[in-house]
Amino acid sequence: MSASGGTRAIVAALGANLAIAASKFVAFAFSGSSSMLAEGVHSLADSGNQFLLLIGGKKAQREATPQHPFGFGRERYIYAFLVSIVLFSVGGMFAVYEGFEKISHPHEIEHWYWPVGVLVFAVIAEGFSFRTAIKESNELRGKLSWSQFIRRAKAPELPVVLLEDFGALIGLVLALGGVGLALLTGDGVWDGIGTVCIGVLLVLIALVLAAETKSLLLGEAAGLEEIKKIEAATVDGDTVTGIIHMRTLHLGPEELLIAAKIAVQHDDTAAEVAKAIDAAEARIRAAVPIARVIYLEPDIYSEAEAAKGPDPQATPGGPAPQSAGH
Repeated sequence: MSASGGTRAIVAALGANLAIAASKFVAFAFSGSSSMLAEGVHSLADSGNQFLLLIGGKKAQREATPQHPFGFGRERYIYAFLVSIVLFSVGGMFAVYEGFEKISHPHEIEHWYWPVGVLVFAVIAEGFSFRTAIKESNELRGKLSWSQFIRRAKAPELPVVLLEDFGALIGLVLALGGVGLALLTGDGVWDGIGTVCIGVLLVLIALVLAAETKSLLLGEAAGLEEIKKIEAATVDGDTVTGIIHMRTLHLGPEELLIAAKIAVQHDDTAAEVAKAIDAAEARIRAAVPIARVIYLEPDIYSEAEAAKGPDPQATPGGPAPQSAGH
């Protein structure tokens, strides 16, 4: 659902941004407004970002290979991270530079009706794109707030499009403000100030996207609700009496790896344990369909061992073992 919904939102945003970018560059050519130029580059960068997201989604569908046995699901995270870099450099930093240039060398806006007309058209088009992204996100968001959805979403496309569209709408308001004040006062400095504000906004959005996609790239665990479902599905109370410890990892937005050490009865036969593991895996996949890779290791639960707590040396990223002589 998230993949198809993300694609619809991306295509809607791509169509809107291409049309808006063309209109903004035309308005800049006739008016000389730096806000129009910054907004045109912003829309062009957004269009490139949507292409990157589509490419990432396509590459993520490749079959697993011996060199990449868990597949290519994280391609979507990589391309989403590239989006944040493009938005920061091409969109944000260019707008800040252009704004300071206009503040240093202001000039009056010519043919004011071009930038104003294009901005009104852009607000309508971006509003349509934003509405599509909201509609697709609501199918996945559930009871989460928008900030929680953006932080916790494992599929990067919808949060990226949501933030881009939100930033675009705020940027258009800033551009309208800058152009309007420049027209009212006859001072082109206001156009430059509006452009700088657009750049700062884009930089902030890019930093948020970079932080979220970096977390996904590093590898995030399943959500709390999914973990509860996995735990409930694993234990049958008969052969599998408990979970000693468990690790989960998203191999991609719709691919989850589960590795757990499960407690079994000490007098169970190997055949009984193997049958219980197969049944547990089937229950887990029924409860959490994105659980693609499951490794269950049987063990005998020991209260004495459990009282010692987790072994930090056995945890990835834990303290490195001390070498001899130190």
